[in-house]
Amino acid sequence: MKLNKIALKILEARYLKRDEKGQITESPEELFKRVAYSVGIKENQAIKERFKSIMEDLKFLPNSPCLMNAGTPMGQLAACFVLPIEDSMESIFETLKNAALIHKSGGGTGFSFSRLRPKGDIVKSTKGISSGPVSFLIVYDAATEAIKQGGKRRGANMGVLNCNHPDIVEFVNLKSKPGVLKNFNISVAATDEFMEAIESKGEIALINPRTGEREKSIKAYELFRMIVETAWKTGDPGMIFIDRINFYNPTPQLGKIESTNPCGEQPLLPYESCVLGSINLVEFIKDGGIDWESLKETIYLAVRFLDDVIDVNVYPIRKIEMMTKKTRKIGLGIMGLADLFLKLGIPYGSEESYKIASNLMEFIQFHSKMASIDLAIERGSFPEFEGSIYKDKEAIYRFLNIDDTSVSSLPWDELVERIHKYGIRNATTTTVAPTGTISLIAGVSSGIEPIFAFAVRRVMLDEETDIIHPLVSEIMEKYDLSEKDRERIIKTGKISDIERLPRKVREVFLTTYEIPLEAHIRMQAVIQKFVDNAVSKTINLPYEATVEDVERAYLLSYSYNCKGITVFRDRCYQDQVIKAGMDSEKITVPITPKERSRILKGKTIKLRTGCGNMYVTVNENVFGPFEVFSQLGKAGGCAASQLEAISRLISLSLRSGVNVNSVIKQLAGIRCPNPSWDEGIQLLSCADAIAKAIKMALNIDLYSESEEGVAGICPDCGNILRAIEGCLTCEVCGYSKC
Repeated sequence: MKLNKIALKILEARYLKRDEKGQITESPEELFKRVAYSVGIKENQAIKERFKSIMEDLKFLPNSPCLMNAGTPMGQLAACFVLPIEDSMESIFETLKNAALIHKSGGGTGFSFSRLRPKGDIVKSTKGISSGPVSFLIVYDAATEAIKQGGKRRGANMGVLNCNHPDIVEFVNLKSKPGVLKNFNISVAATDEFMEAIESKGEIALINPRTGEREKSIKAYELFRMIVETAWKTGDPGMIFIDRINFYNPTPQLGKIESTNPCGEQPLLPYESCVLGSINLVEFIKDGGIDWESLKETIYLAVRFLDDVIDVNVYPIRKIEMMTKKTRKIGLGIMGLADLFLKLGIPYGSEESYKIASNLMEFIQFHSKMASIDLAIERGSFPEFEGSIYKDKEAIYRFLNIDDTSVSSLPWDELVERIHKYGIRNATTTTVAPTGTISLIAGVSSGIEPIFAFAVRRVMLDEETDIIHPLVSEIMEKYDLSEKDRERIIKTGKISDIERLPRKVREVFLTTYEIPLEAHIRMQAVIQKFVDNAVSKTINLPYEATVEDVERAYLLSYSYNCKGITVFRDRCYQDQVIKAGMDSEKITVPITPKERSRILKGKTIKLRTGCGNMYVTVNENVFGPFEVFSQLGKAGGCAASQLEAISRLISLSLRSGVNVNSVIKQLAGIRCPNPSWDEGIQLLSCADAIAKAIKMALNIDLYSESEEGVAGICPDCGNILRAIEGCLTCEVCGYSKC
């Protein structure tokens, strides 16, 4: 098998079966056999082997719950769920209980809180007043925090509130407060009316969902600007264009879609779930082009696999099983798009890249539908077919975004005729979902995202490793780059500023922040046209991006017919903390420092400071730096006691989860009257010396700045989290907040 070092570590940590003592009891090959055989339990031996083959060849991988739970007592294989919340205490806490069961089984949940009466509204049964939807969002978040998903996945949620809810302002500003909603992404459900009122500078009415009456009005642009400014500061809220989502609802007879799953790519009706899987595009490159025949074969197998998952899945709640089997939605998506462009020598965001992406997704959409029609002939259409949009030919053309079949090389007219004649097995067949962990297993770029960094220096299980993109390694060797160039690439993650490289190479190898926001959004839109559900994509913006840039991104995504948008400005979480310090309203977030293990390993650095020789010891646990001790040559005295106090506070910070880079940043550059030099290193003070000693112990460049794209620290391995595909993801150990 073609599994790299990172993939093997991720499989060992999260996916391979273990016995009661925690010992691994299967190999990667046995994992794929377990999944293929348990999902294909009703298939013949040949189909089971083909299921196994496309996973072993890394051509297709299902979502993480399927890899983790197939063939195990847990047996819950779906990733995406949406649960309804009605305006009653019974419904609120019944849904919370159901969400807990889903999180326990490895799934993520989405909720619309829009049906709940606003804050301060009357509660007739108790003669009291309502605390409003935001208060229950916080309750749901606290419950999620208490649940660990089998030690493998943590609970993730999407909270949605309609733009015309009276509490929308409180909702929009909710994550401006530090430590609030750690387990939620939040999105405003934006209506067409709202988006049009933004443009016309008009007003929208805020409607009490209990009475259906207007409570007040608000200027649409003022609310929109508030959304934009908060997203600039914090990365939330996103927006989902709810009317557009319902325009493409394949089963409107079952009701309206109100929410999505945690990363926004799967709009679902209440109690629906969806099984997802992704095709690794890199495996279909052949002779400088696409192996369309092999791709077609994999699409047919993947659709059959995902349809089988619906039947073998062990559902956490009976209502979810019933609703899921009414529509039989599956979501086949892609990963490795950026790597595909690199291998073909095409810049991400070029006209050629849009054309290839469009052709690929159209091909997958077409053949996933053909495969689903074949399954309908064999097994029957989904039960709600008769009331769905598929009964009307014009509605099918509208749903599939087939503007002009004459310009396509694919026989769409034939497909529509086949649906009309035979039906279709699955109400939806395509979704572009987050592939954070499975793309690491496959060794390719995530979903449709550009490359974040072409090289990084990371700590993997106490071992420092340079992770360099394989294509960049080839370039470094081909053009005989110097060690200085290599270090620069590792430090910056980019090769576009290595002037020794040909211009064409530098134009192709661009990282996410080097690609204009318009190109990000247009790529999402190009893919969305041929996706039934939605597309998980983060519009990553550089630190320097303005509020106006975020505003432009939101408006562009709507005009380009996307179904939603998530924006993340580099280091906006840090801005959030700084801003919170200025706010008059303080929020206390209790933090419990981690317990110290009996034995820790570390390094001691000796530095000659202006106050004498200093010895700084930095100890680490498996997650990274854990504690710091420092001592001047002479014990006792005021300087030594202050140094001990600093070290204790540093250790407390590290044990409480503070990013070590944040600690370094606070200490570095502090000056005293006695600066010194030690082997070419300037030490401005004892505090500055501690910062430099920590960097030396952790092999951090003494003069490096904070890294781009850092959205947090991984709770499992201590490396950085990045905002990718609407989710915080660790590119080293595979941890995903979703």
